[in-house]
Amino acid sequence: MEINRISDIAAFVAAVKAGSYTQAARSVGITRSAIGKAIVRLEARLGVRLLHRTTRRLSLTEEGRILYDRCQQILDDLEEVDEIMASRRVTPSGILKLTAPLSFGQRHVLPLLHRFQSRWPAIQANLSFTDRYVDLIEEGYDIAVRIGEPQVDSRIITRTVAWQHMLTCASPDYLQRRGAPETPAALHEHDTVFFMNADRRRSWRFETDAGVYVFEGPGKLNADSSEAIRESALAGFGLVHLPSYMLEKDLQQGKLVSVLEAYREAAEPIRVIYPSKRHLSPRVRAFIDCMTETWQADDKAYQFSG
Repeated sequence: MEINRISDIAAFVAAVKAGSYTQAARSVGITRSAIGKAIVRLEARLGVRLLHRTTRRLSLTEEGRILYDRCQQILDDLEEVDEIMASRRVTPSGILKLTAPLSFGQRHVLPLLHRFQSRWPAIQANLSFTDRYVDLIEEGYDIAVRIGEPQVDSRIITRTVAWQHMLTCASPDYLQRRGAPETPAALHEHDTVFFMNADRRRSWRFETDAGVYVFEGPGKLNADSSEAIRESALAGFGLVHLPSYMLEKDLQQGKLVSVLEAYREAAEPIRVIYPSKRHLSPRVRAFIDCMTETWQADDKAYQFSG
């Protein structure tokens, strides 16, 4: 877009807001004649009349109203660009309010936050690592980490920063005693440990040739702590179904063994979400950048594998 066209747009918007060429000229620091000429140029370029002019006031034509609404958005966007660039020059500081699922927060967000605060020591952090649903807006958080497909919410912006799988696994000792299930249906013959939330067991889902197979237990043990479930698997208690971001090291070290891999469901997104405000504070923007830089390479989100 030509620079003089932006100036004409700014003059037009100023005239509509002020209600007169004289007041508009004072608000933008140019002459009344310059305001008038800018609007004439816009009308000539577009081939429509934008304003009804009388000695007392200005009023918009129908075409003028359409143009005004669009031009106001353009100027707002340009102002936002200026503010974003200015915020990049400001040292992040203040309190960052962050929430994430318990295990993921402790294992992956907390170490990242330590590095972040070492880089930006003026930032304090208020953390909530919990497996309950947190309403980002109602509870006043700057950022939340969510796992799974996003819910539609016009109040928030969502960005995928990594991926994870649900894995079914057990200790080598348990598999030596009981054998490994060959199909999801064979889980009924095994000891299983379920995650329970609000008195409901979280079902296990598998992809089969016949469609999605859902295993709902009953479990030999039900617990509301994913860390307790992991510990039960390490102790040889039975089979568990947990996120890959919890199990990477245990699998690599041979403490746990993955089973039913041929029936594993598609990966789930790990997302950072934040309120859809027009302007993010430097500390929030800096932490989002830190997360994406840490968990993304070559524009591809990190895969927590099993």
